[in-house]
Amino acid sequence: MNVLSYPHPALRVKARPVTTLDAAVIQAGREMLELMYKQEGLGLAAQQVGLDYQILVINFQGDPACPEQEVVAINPVILESKGSEKGREGCLSFPGLYQDIRRAKMVRVQYYDLTGKPFEMTCTGLPARIWQHEIDHLNGVLFIDKMGPLARMGSKKAIEDFVTSFRKKQEKGDIPPDVEMKL
Repeated sequence: MNVLSYPHPALRVKARPVTTLDAAVIQAGREMLELMYKQEGLGLAAQQVGLDYQILVINFQGDPACPEQEVVAINPVILESKGSEKGREGCLSFPGLYQDIRRAKMVRVQYYDLTGKPFEMTCTGLPARIWQHEIDHLNGVLFIDKMGPLARMGSKKAIEDFVTSFRKKQEKGDIPPDVEMKL
């Protein structure tokens, strides 16, 4: 399992709901947590590893020594959001790119854990931002889509570089052509 880089087509796929909590889903959740820690991230969504179903992992501290901060969320939805604030964001699929993104200040989220138990969480600040970022991934929405005009201008070169690097890897055969990469 690896983190896919922009502009991999899987990053734009809208994930399908999980209907059965089978061994493959449970294993994916565990592997995604390990990969998130290895990449020093705070969250990771299924599309970022080439899966097309609604699963994401979070550790609000990004620290494997704080398992009480871990969430493996199946079929998460934002039930309510309030307020607005700008904050700095990055993404494991855009290594080294950071910009200020406007997000809701508070969110109330509902999800299922790996045992199928339902949970609801209300949070603000960084945890709210992480939930919104990762749920956006499940809908094929990337943080670059949320950038304001100035942030977009400031990121233009970096985004072009991601595309150029990706296409060069395709030309060398390290990454298959887009038409072969279907979820």
